[in-house]
Amino acid sequence: MTPRRVKRPGPAPARASEGRPSPPGLREQRKAQTRRSIQEHALRLFLANGYETTTVAEIAAAAGVSHMTFFRYFPTKEAVVENDEYDPLLVAFIEGRPDDEGPLTTLREAIRQGLGLVYATDRDALLVRTRLILHTPALRARMIHNLAATEQLFAQTLAARADSDVTLETRVVAAAALAALTTAITTWAEGNGTPELPDLIDQAFDALGSLGD
Repeated sequence: MTPRRVKRPGPAPARASEGRPSPPGLREQRKAQTRRSIQEHALRLFLANGYETTTVAEIAAAAGVSHMTFFRYFPTKEAVVENDEYDPLLVAFIEGRPDDEGPLTTLREAIRQGLGLVYATDRDALLVRTRLILHTPALRARMIHNLAATEQLFAQTLAARADSDVTLETRVVAAAALAALTTAITTWAEGNGTPELPDLIDQAFDALGSLGD
């Protein structure tokens, strides 16, 4: 019988109940770093040379990757500006809110939590991306489609929390919350980053809540 190898004691892994996900592996970290590098170089070139005149080849060269590698991370040039991981992040926070919380309050608090994390790490990139979208007709037109998808995602997540189908009320709440968020972000970008976005989000939702007064 082959003797079993005895493992040396080490730090215990975080349990799911502790609410701390395991850190990504080395491969995932490298992929995330490459993705971020491509996006950062793209935004820099867009600001310096203009969105329309900047090519995918120029972005790839600046980021030190091949043309094919660029398309493994971003299917189009537009995706460099549009693509983010905010929707899955917000959905996770919506799902984690208390069951007895009202739907509008749930969306407000989930947005505050999710955008708070993004704001702490990617504030400048978020501002650049938002300004590019607002000032580039092609990107602004595509934003409408993306917002519709986010609204649907909000409504579906709210319905799932309530173990029900998506209703008119659910869709209205999702649309109103998204309108408040979009208006706050647009105002923030138009003001070149002032006032601070979290404050504007609070003001937008306060204005939304006062409509019933």
